[in-house]
Amino acid sequence: MQNLLFICSRNQWRSPTAEKIYSRDERFSVRSAGTSPRARRTVSVKDIEWADVVFVMETKHRDRLKASFGRAIQHKKVVVLDIPDEYQYMDEVLVEMIRNSVEGYL
Repeated sequence: MQNLLFICSRNQWRSPTAEKIYSRDERFSVRSAGTSPRARRTVSVKDIEWADVVFVMETKHRDRLKASFGRAIQHKKVVVLDIPDEYQYMDEVLVEMIRNSVEGYL
């Protein structure tokens, strides 16, 4: 089973949507978190260590992970999905963007 970690800023809309989509797939174990101290669930070093692949919604999320978890993240596959913060949880357009962006990496 592959461990997928999805990251956005506040863990409200994008990363929880991705977590919901892939939590239904038996091939994966999935978590989501945010980079902001005000995130619903803030990413931890344990999340990074657990993950086989880290998907971030924007370049700034990758940069924040590198700044906060440099050692833990240096040998991890980190994929920037380039999905802007313009969608609500489980928005149909967001779901389609996540699927289209993530599938090629699985």
